[in-house]
Amino acid sequence: MRPLIGVVPGMELNEKHYKITKNNMLAIEQAGGIPLVMPYLTNSDMIDELIERIDGLFLTGGDDIDPIYFNEEPHLNLGPFIPERDAFEMKITREILAKDKPVFGVCKGAQMLNLAADGDMYQDICGQLKGELIQHSQKAANYAPIHAVELMKGSLIYRLAEEKTIRVNSYHHQANRKPGKHFIISGKARDGVVEVVESTVHRFALGVQWHPEHMKDPVSKKIFRGFVAACEEGKREKKKA
Repeated sequence: MRPLIGVVPGMELNEKHYKITKNNMLAIEQAGGIPLVMPYLTNSDMIDELIERIDGLFLTGGDDIDPIYFNEEPHLNLGPFIPERDAFEMKITREILAKDKPVFGVCKGAQMLNLAADGDMYQDICGQLKGELIQHSQKAANYAPIHAVELMKGSLIYRLAEEKTIRVNSYHHQANRKPGKHFIISGKARDGVVEVVESTVHRFALGVQWHPEHMKDPVSKKIFRGFVAACEEGKREKKKA
């Protein structure tokens, strides 16, 4: 049985329709997992039952995050956010971490993962970071790598990528700041913006600021394969227990 991986979709701002890009689903499928798009449940018992059924959690990109989750007032450049999505993501991510099931977050998902571990973030890097920044909202095609990320030796992302420096695409104006409990910063852009956070105690808890699901390079495929492999391992252990 292949691992079943819960995928958090986005939502239209009018909150009438869920939305998700095809590449999110393909990346999991091609890595050997079965993607399952999850609605924003509010019933705690249903969320608990969903967590029992899935073998891993994939947090996709999307809109901004309500700053209430890191005790800040809204910055002038804060963009739109979906309260219903933020509430569901925060709850399910915290419970997934508590059960030590694999979780992988991209872009907004990387920020939500870090917040779920009690980290914090920048609401707008251009307005809150000093110094000159590189382009983090690229104008090139979404699969094109636009800037470098330096990875920390020995980290999970380093082991997955098998490279010290990788090149990534970039579509964000928010970013992680302080890592959460038992999390570390394991990758940065050359202007200092945090690009990777990961857990030091969980089976697999990784957040990357870019969108590997859109990229066509070997490193992106290795990351997804590593995530799905961790889900498979957890599924096997659960079956033996």
